[in-house]
Amino acid sequence: MGTLIVIGLLGGLITGISPCILPMLPVIFFAGGVQGARTRGADGARRSLRPYIVIAGLVLSFSVFTLLGSLLLSVLGLPQDLLRWAGITLLVLLGIGMIVPRFETILERPFQRIAVFGAKRGAARQDRGAFVLGLGLGVLYVPCAGPVLAAITVAGATGNIGVETVALTVSFAVGAATPLLVFALAGRRIAERVQAFQRHTTAIRTGGGIVVILLAVALAFNVPAAIQRLLPDYTGALQQRIDSSETVREALDLGGLVTDENRELSNCSNGAPVLEDCGTAPEIRGIDQWLNTPDGTALQLEALRGQVVLVDFWTYSCINCQRSIPHLNAWYDRYADVGDGFEVIGVHTPEFAFERETRNVIQGAKDLDVTYPIAQDNSYATWTAYRNRYWPAQYLIDADGTVRHIRLGEGGYENTEKLIRELLTDADPGVDLPEPTTVQDATPLDEITPETYFSIKRVINYAGEPRYAAGRQEFTLADEQKQDTFSLGGTWEVDFQGARALSDDARVRLAYRSADVFVVLGGDGAVESTVTTGGRSTTTSIDVSGNPRLYPVLEGDGPTEGLVDLEVPEGVQVYTMTFG
Repeated sequence: MGTLIVIGLLGGLITGISPCILPMLPVIFFAGGVQGARTRGADGARRSLRPYIVIAGLVLSFSVFTLLGSLLLSVLGLPQDLLRWAGITLLVLLGIGMIVPRFETILERPFQRIAVFGAKRGAARQDRGAFVLGLGLGVLYVPCAGPVLAAITVAGATGNIGVETVALTVSFAVGAATPLLVFALAGRRIAERVQAFQRHTTAIRTGGGIVVILLAVALAFNVPAAIQRLLPDYTGALQQRIDSSETVREALDLGGLVTDENRELSNCSNGAPVLEDCGTAPEIRGIDQWLNTPDGTALQLEALRGQVVLVDFWTYSCINCQRSIPHLNAWYDRYADVGDGFEVIGVHTPEFAFERETRNVIQGAKDLDVTYPIAQDNSYATWTAYRNRYWPAQYLIDADGTVRHIRLGEGGYENTEKLIRELLTDADPGVDLPEPTTVQDATPLDEITPETYFSIKRVINYAGEPRYAAGRQEFTLADEQKQDTFSLGGTWEVDFQGARALSDDARVRLAYRSADVFVVLGGDGAVESTVTTGGRSTTTSIDVSGNPRLYPVLEGDGPTEGLVDLEVPEGVQVYTMTFG
């Protein structure tokens, strides 16, 4: 229990100082802090409790709706974004109330006892609307939660809520709210010290109401999300350090919780040549967004009983996934209307932060010609329900909803298609099956350089100077690069996502073995690529722009060995290099 509370507090504190809270700071400062300042001549009066009441409301609504919101909405058959719109509406109403005090009195009446508890009459007037403000902010604060809340999300979605889950949720909420409380108290202190605030209390109150309404409008149009994308994720390294800790993962059972629902998945062996019985498939859950379905309608496996279903865990920038997707596309086109039907569901669980953005997933799916339904699993809820560990990973489900085959990683496509055809025949013995697909298996068979990560969390084959660590450093290229290793040159900033060039002399050098070499790049600029093999060098330019994605460096007719040197302009980020 103690470990969970510490994890919750640390994760919450990191979230509380992250870019996701920046849009709320003006509201916290003015409506939560400044409005609670003592007015001139009230030195003997007890200070307003407004900052504390706002934060109390935020912690309460954040805890309740983060843990129970999804479950309650599912039980009631209500849309999952209802809470967000309720919070936005509440903020608009509260903003109007701050401008028209009579309206605020009506709005706050159900919570008036909380506002005036322990406060004198003057302070009570300042505290009006504080608890309602906190409730509204708490609901809207939910999307700011990072992956450390995956365990809470899964527990809430499944109804598996115990004392430890509640303790984790509340501790996270308290940790996340603590920096906001400090900011609100600072606002109150400044307002009490600066005479301009004292002379214009009515105007400041009105201004605070306008700020609240503007926040609500901005949230409705996702403006804060767009602003956050432009800001550096200065807490990303801290957040990833917490999330990647084995102690944290074991304590939270992130990605590995064995339940009655998924226990029998272990009955399946990877890539078995025959159908197996691996228990009822866990339901798809915790999805942020559905793509390629009518009006974004969510799919439920239970509703697909009678059809054969293939659930594929993937991510759009993963080269292994990109090599497997042509097979899934072909199966979907060939068998979707055969017999009682065949459905493919691509569960997009992000490997990198940029893969969480819906617009990036849409573009990635378009580039790969994916037309089957896609479920954005940003909270890792479905990933966790399946106890999955791989990109790509396929779970083949029969017409009765039972998992009959699991394939982790690339390859085995001919066998998987054979089993798909067998299940289609089992579901409809008289079905007329079309000819099998003829997509070439591009899975590398020769020994090649393993996927190379530039994230400090996953780097395994760095061979340069100095030590590969987080932060800004000057690197020196290796004079003799060992096979399957890389080094950096110039100035780089390394974090848990990758390495960002900070100087025009930034270089990447890698000794490869493969026919094809690819690199995932983000930012804007021209990357000069020089491939040296067999004593000959070839230089090409890679035009990097837009969202991070995969770029080809070398596409050969057969396996070769050599060196890849990349001249990376300032601001461009390198995430990973893959080989085929």
